[in-house]
Amino acid sequence: MAEYQTDNSLKGYKIIVIILAVVLAALTYLYFTQVMELKGDRQELMVQRDTLVNRLTGIMIDFDSLKTENDTISANLILERQRADSILQKLQQERSLSYAKINQYEKELGTLRTIMQNYVRQIDSLNTLNQTLVQENLTYRRNETQLRLRAEMAEERATELDIKVQQGSVILARNISLLALNKNDKEVTRANRAERLRTDFVLTANELATPGDRTVYIRIVGPDGYLLANSSDNVFDYEGERIAYSASRSVDYQNDDLGVGIYYNGSGITSGKYSVSVYMDGKLIGSNEIILK
Repeated sequence: MAEYQTDNSLKGYKIIVIILAVVLAALTYLYFTQVMELKGDRQELMVQRDTLVNRLTGIMIDFDSLKTENDTISANLILERQRADSILQKLQQERSLSYAKINQYEKELGTLRTIMQNYVRQIDSLNTLNQTLVQENLTYRRNETQLRLRAEMAEERATELDIKVQQGSVILARNISLLALNKNDKEVTRANRAERLRTDFVLTANELATPGDRTVYIRIVGPDGYLLANSSDNVFDYEGERIAYSASRSVDYQNDDLGVGIYYNGSGITSGKYSVSVYMDGKLIGSNEIILK
């Protein structure tokens, strides 16, 4: 009986040992399975972290590439760039990674990406607006230049027209002659017998000229090359200078041909070639050379 009980005890111990061995094997399997899973999860988390690092680096490069002259946007870009750099440093130094933390980093990265895309749109809109303003400014300047050129051309044409009108309004003297007269105003055949000289001419008709009173001046240069003049005070304005004249006369010009005779009373009348010039309105309006015998 005792031997039977001993065999039963041994069988019981064997069963217990077998059970314990099975349990230990199961626990060992579970342990190694969990360890492998943890290793797999760790590797997966590291891969995801590296992916996040690369994406964050790309976003930071994108922030650096954004350029704008808008001070407010530039300041905000600097802040977001610093925020991205802070997240990157925190992610690289993370020692207890988990899927929850990876998801949190994913959300922050998505927020940064959305913010950056928003700034891209703002900068594109500003650039488009600036280009439009630049084009409008160029168009305005081009139009302004064209208007200025047209104004200058119109002014030049007006000046040319004014000059032509002024030139066209000049009253000319024609048929200029010089006669030697005695004291009775009779023409003499010998100049040395003359008491005075008379210059005859016609002021030509000109509808462009302003009618009214005029003073006509004559300059008579004798054969010796000297101006015949009775006084050094007899001067008039011509091209910005005061020059002497031989004789003068006031006339009433009414745009029609007007015959004029101006007398010079003085000594020194001799035979030879005389040069006679007629002036009016500050202009030389006619000249001629006459020989007196």
